[in-house]
Amino acid sequence: MALTITLLNCAYLHGRCCRHKVLHPLLGPLFSNSMTKLYSSYRRPGSQPEKKPSWQNTDFSFKKGIDVLKTQLSMLKKETKDYFAGPGGHPFSQYLLEQTRVLWEFRSQEDLNKWVISSDVEIGGKSEVYLKLGRNNQAALLYGTLNTEVPRDGETKYSGYCSMRAKPPVGSFARRKYYDWSNFNSLYLRVRGDGRPWMVNIYTDPYFSHQKDDLYNYFMFTRGGPYWEEIKIPFSKFFLSSRGRVQDDQHPVWLDKICTLGFTIGDKVDGPFQLEIDFIGLINDRAHTEEFAYETYEKNPQV
Repeated sequence: MALTITLLNCAYLHGRCCRHKVLHPLLGPLFSNSMTKLYSSYRRPGSQPEKKPSWQNTDFSFKKGIDVLKTQLSMLKKETKDYFAGPGGHPFSQYLLEQTRVLWEFRSQEDLNKWVISSDVEIGGKSEVYLKLGRNNQAALLYGTLNTEVPRDGETKYSGYCSMRAKPPVGSFARRKYYDWSNFNSLYLRVRGDGRPWMVNIYTDPYFSHQKDDLYNYFMFTRGGPYWEEIKIPFSKFFLSSRGRVQDDQHPVWLDKICTLGFTIGDKVDGPFQLEIDFIGLINDRAHTEEFAYETYEKNPQV
């Protein structure tokens, strides 16, 4: 009898979770505040937890639900049309012969809205970062001030970083989508910096929940000066890290499950910085034949 009650409770909770996932795209604007708080588990050291229930922040609006439904159905229509046209909405022959692809270029405020910026202010730091269009609206200008002063909260040990990251693609009805870069082997950028080093970060879809902090990194060194530079970074050079620590178990990037791309500066040098980005693209370099640049270890080797 106890086993039957337990199974019924599990089924009831599972049904509630499934219904929540199905209705989330329609009720997303209504529960945006509560969902954000539930999704983020970080709380500033020393701050008091909120005592106000999340349901009190819910704004019930039938009109918003109808508008969101129309938007999601139009997105589903476009996705269906692109699916029958071919991969990425292009004919299959064009997809196979594609050698270059521009992922992001910055020519308007709409292009900038596809990116988000963050800094150590989230953990109590004092660094500042801003993003705007460059001269003649021909590039994105990421600038700010780096400050390595550690917050006096008794818990934080390191500070001083700023980052810029693209928003992950989202399909109709809040379905997660991914970039498929398996036809290419290098990242190609046109940038102009101030001589400071940057970290290029690639986020992939985590297979397990404990892999949510995994990302692939590689360095990008800028020359400084008035001239633009074109940088090519092979995907074989990216190494796996988790929460800022390089992992012993290395493996190549999963190019068919790319979530997003980002840039981080944290060279422990206080002062202003700036980085201009003209475009970010992909290239299939036939001269590059390296599969992976780092040593891999066999798990559970046979004795």
